[in-house]
Amino acid sequence: MNMFKSWIHAFRLRTLPLALSSIILGGFLSASDQKFNLLITLLAVITTTLLQILSNLANDFGDYKAGTDNKNRVGPERSMQSGKITTFKMKVAIYLFVLLSLLSGSALIYWGTEGIPLTNFFIFFGLGILAIAAAINYTIGRNPYGYKGYGDLFVLIFFGLVGVLGTYFLNTHQFRWAILLPAFSVGMLSMAVLNLNNMRDIENDAKSGKMTLVVKMGSKNAKLYHGLLIWASIALAITFVLLNFQSWYQFMFLITLPLFIKDLLNILENQNPADLDPYLKKQAIHTLLFSITFGIGLIL
Repeated sequence: MNMFKSWIHAFRLRTLPLALSSIILGGFLSASDQKFNLLITLLAVITTTLLQILSNLANDFGDYKAGTDNKNRVGPERSMQSGKITTFKMKVAIYLFVLLSLLSGSALIYWGTEGIPLTNFFIFFGLGILAIAAAINYTIGRNPYGYKGYGDLFVLIFFGLVGVLGTYFLNTHQFRWAILLPAFSVGMLSMAVLNLNNMRDIENDAKSGKMTLVVKMGSKNAKLYHGLLIWASIALAITFVLLNFQSWYQFMFLITLPLFIKDLLNILENQNPADLDPYLKKQAIHTLLFSITFGIGLIL
């Protein structure tokens, strides 16, 4: 039972709402065009969940090996850091989730590209391989990009563009340029969560040589950057609605705005990075609520 709890802790389930936000939004956008496919969307949910857990396990392994997860680290104690999961067991788990992600992703791509040119299968399969590589290389390898300050770009691409546009295309077999707006929107909200995580860990990251964007720009600028991501995300969502206006229900996502504003004000006033930890879960849940309310507004 204790080992089971250790693995659940290592999976970092509180990150899953954020990972699923782009898939849910892509599914709703498909439904608004009357081309929603339940099987494809469920496979996308499963694949994204597996990739997120893979990323979390790889992050646990990489940060432990790099010495970033140490006694000075702020936030929940990591599984390898605590000694509850050994290096060997973590490696086995990483390989297992790579395999599961490949199997689930292959099924998603097979059924999602059925009936259209075969080139689409290979394009999405390539994106799937890149997603697995990105999940691992964030903190693992000779040049982990998370230690170079490129984590934000990774989140925008995979938690925003690939998640939303990929789900939409595999459901509808079409692409609309306007979909880029909500894709960037949810991607920026996901970037804000990563930024918040890095603001919490700024002191230990700097000492450990993990040069996140926050470490490079400093806490003051990171707070301004955080606010910019939130407001830009809302502005893009509003722009999409105005360009595709059919009903006032489409503005339903604005009911989440007070949640983001309240958290943002507290984050801007924060002086102790450790106190930012509770906002990570809040921001992830708020992003999920944003995607759900945005989607419901489209189909009402």
